[in-house]
Amino acid sequence: MLPDRATISAYLTILSGSAGRLVISLVYFLIVANTLTLGEFGLFATASSTGLILSRVLAFGFISPLYRVATVKPRLLGAYLAGFGGLGLLSLPLIGAAAAIVYVLLFSDRLAPLPFAVIIAAEVLCWRLVEVVAIVNNGLRRFRQAALLVIIGSALRTLAALLFVAFGHASLPIWAFAYGAATLASALVALIFFLPATRWRFVHSLYPRRMADAVFAGAADIVFYVQSELDKLLVLGLAGERTAGLYAIALRVIDLTAMPVRSFNQMLVQKIMKDRGLGGLKRLAGFEGGIALISVAGLVAVIIALKPFPGLLGRNVSEAAYLFAPMLLVPAFRNLVEYHAELLYARERTGSRIALLCLLTALKAALISAVMTRFGASDAWAGWMNLVFGLVYLVSAVFTYGLLARARRVASG
Repeated sequence: MLPDRATISAYLTILSGSAGRLVISLVYFLIVANTLTLGEFGLFATASSTGLILSRVLAFGFISPLYRVATVKPRLLGAYLAGFGGLGLLSLPLIGAAAAIVYVLLFSDRLAPLPFAVIIAAEVLCWRLVEVVAIVNNGLRRFRQAALLVIIGSALRTLAALLFVAFGHASLPIWAFAYGAATLASALVALIFFLPATRWRFVHSLYPRRMADAVFAGAADIVFYVQSELDKLLVLGLAGERTAGLYAIALRVIDLTAMPVRSFNQMLVQKIMKDRGLGGLKRLAGFEGGIALISVAGLVAVIIALKPFPGLLGRNVSEAAYLFAPMLLVPAFRNLVEYHAELLYARERTGSRIALLCLLTALKAALISAVMTRFGASDAWAGWMNLVFGLVYLVSAVFTYGLLARARRVASG
């Protein structure tokens, strides 16, 4: 598992893309978060999270076989891209029905249906396609192209945010349309310039054998993002738009600090898939210390930067800045849970991954509901989030390493 020069070079390439995306995404985030009101930003972030979850239903999870084929059998890529396209169309009615249910339950008295639909479509039909093209390029080890595509997509959304501010009509419905247009442009760039040239052809015999993997991987992906994004929906439902806005800003800053960790996870998964091995459990557990350190250090850097310059990140972000220190350990716990899920994915333990994520989703929902019901009217909820995410992490670690240890014992006889 020791990295060679090619692995280090690939990681640095992915990391450079993440760094570029980090800078551009930070500008984009600051513009939107400080132009919309806190309540509007909370609604936008929650609607976007809903779209992010629903985008995982696209093609019923066939993205997983697509990535595996790009990684190990690229000659079949055209056949799998055709399968993805067909399954994507078939999945749209289900996505639309789920979006309508969520709208009625959470957004009907807060946001008009058209802006909500535009945000959902931007995430499901546009940005998910950008991600799929980037995933295919990464599978083919075309890391530079994948990094450049993500940077271009982020830059187009940042440009839309700049134009949104320049025209002076700062309302959530107008931003929804600007966001949708920028994301559509990103999808067109991805499909025209970055999708690998290959002949698409339907090979019906391939798909039934891969659908079980696709559905299980897709279900795991959906549950993962429900586990990751459900807190925003719960905060909106239990504490209202303003608290949802504050929480979304805090979580967005935490997400921005996680990009180096995600680059590492991506390289680790590819190495495990190619080598068919994990390395020692002690080595994998040792990675946890590095992930936790990097995660917390990123948030500490933001806190230190804001001390002498409290308005550095804008008016609304400065209003949420008091949450960063009480939530100091949340980045480490969130990123480590993501790391555990990637380990299970790399070892094709899809059923176990789904079971773990369902367990974490139920636990997290119960804990956040309890915290927001008790402390949602005050600021005390922020400190309690360390306990919430810490308990979720502990359950994830016990489950993951227990399962991997049993698998090693079975394999060794």
